Amino acid sequence: MLATLSGDLCLLFGLALLLLPLLAVELSRPRDGVWGAVVLLLGLVLVTSSDRLRGAPTLAVLFASLLIGRLSSEVGRSRWNSLSDAEQERLGSIDHWTTSIQQLGTAAGRLGEGLGSMAKQLKPAGKSGVSGKKWVRPEPVDKEQAAPTPTTEPVPEPTTSEGED
Repeated sequence: MLATLSGDLCLLFGLALLLLPLLAVELSRPRDGVWGAVVLLLGLVLVTSSDRLRGAPTLAVLFASLLIGRLSSEVGRSRWNSLSDAEQERLGSIDHWTTSIQQLGTAAGRLGEGLGSMAKQLKPAGKSGVSGKKWVRPEPVDKEQAAPTPTTEPVPEPTTSEGED
């Protein structure tokens, strides 16, 4: 259970790190996306293999989570202190966050539209080789020629050999 909880927290933290350059440009750094992907991968591993983590590995997960949390708080505090007072004030306002979330929603919508148009281009436009043409056999010119005439030849009867009774 501890591994699953740690994995869920890592998934949330990794997603936050991936979205940080989009929501708070002032706090982000160039390699935040890479670290966000690493933390997401760690969370995925913890969630999917939590049934195998018993005993000492569970303690390792607990202490690793505490270490990651402690280092993350120090990095966050350092980044916050490196901002000017005006930037700190702007990051503390609700207007900044609503604007950032609206811009993120707009960007996601444009991405969805782009993917939709790309999918339309990849999808074949018409029916795959099927046309609306109906195939009809040509009618015979003379019905008497078309109808088979019954044969009047006698069919030979099977012969039996004289040795069989």
